Amino acid sequence: MKVVSKLNPDGLRIVLVLQGGGALGAYQAGVYQALQEHGLVPDWIVGTSIGAINAALLAGNPPQTRLLKLKQFWERVSHRDGVDLARIPDSLRQSNIWLSTIDTMVRGVPGFFKPRLLNFFGVNVSVQPEDASFYDTAPLAETLSDLIDFDYLNDSGNMRLTISAMKVKTGELASFDNMHQVMTVDHVRASGALPPGFPPVRVEGELYWDGGLYSNTPLAIVLDDLPHVNTLCFMVDLWSADGPEPTTLDEVQTRQKDVTFASRSKRHIADYLRTHKLQHKLREFYRLLPKRAKTEKVLAELADLGVASTMHVVRIPYSGLDWHMASKDINFSTGSIGWRWDQGYQDTLRAIEHAGWLTTVSEETGLVVHELPPLSN
Repeated sequence: MKVVSKLNPDGLRIVLVLQGGGALGAYQAGVYQALQEHGLVPDWIVGTSIGAINAALLAGNPPQTRLLKLKQFWERVSHRDGVDLARIPDSLRQSNIWLSTIDTMVRGVPGFFKPRLLNFFGVNVSVQPEDASFYDTAPLAETLSDLIDFDYLNDSGNMRLTISAMKVKTGELASFDNMHQVMTVDHVRASGALPPGFPPVRVEGELYWDGGLYSNTPLAIVLDDLPHVNTLCFMVDLWSADGPEPTTLDEVQTRQKDVTFASRSKRHIADYLRTHKLQHKLREFYRLLPKRAKTEKVLAELADLGVASTMHVVRIPYSGLDWHMASKDINFSTGSIGWRWDQGYQDTLRAIEHAGWLTTVSEETGLVVHELPPLSN
């Protein structure tokens, strides 16, 4: 049953789309907190990599404990700072982050991943496919098993969850959906198995890597879902396709990551709008057909397309520069995690205050993208 509220008077289906981005994913937690506090709890969450982990934590717990489980996860995987980052100058704050990042690379992240100390993969020796990585994500399996109620997650009456992963042998993108299959901790781990750091995960006999290798923003899953229905979609972008010209090695590596994992949503949206226009034309042509040529089958097929629907996409971009560090996605510093969570919360409050989706649009409008309003002085 559709939930009607002041911010959703038409009872739109609410969808939350979450990118991959490692430690940057704490920003997504803040986004969800603001949505929940304002009665905009998603009916459907679609995620990749860290977005899939956050999504599973939300879909796998009842509303009253979702934020608690999110906080417990990010507390487990955060790296305690030796100093209070709020009380030191920016130069020292950056040095602390470097030390934290180096520690992550050497020792891993408790509750998430640990280095393979007795593994010769790093010197190009053949190993089992599930061991072909620098780190072991068995700790993540334990953490997710502790924090996610998979019986609740797989209950058809609860929140819909879709996560993506890529088949290692074919390079095809696969979507795991609790509406169509029973999901386990391995489905979630598979979505975040980014090589060569993390190993592939075998699900039902097939090896999978991180879905972000194919498409890091799973918006296309929402756009392709049939039948189309009126939807309010919050899309969280952790990487920026736009950026300054790099001048140092670290800036070049940072820019490379940003461009590689940035959203391809503009292309997906353009394709969706072209298809939407074609569907409208099909309906117009159908109306022009003589009565004897109009069949119930064709009419039903047109109805299934839901062409009269409108989708509002609210883009919420992470704006942290992180000193242009290429390793920002493995910066699990407690201070950085907390800042990102709060920034996601504050940015989403701006989107909610603006509430551009409440503006009336014509019935022919297939999709509208709403950007965050500029910060007030």
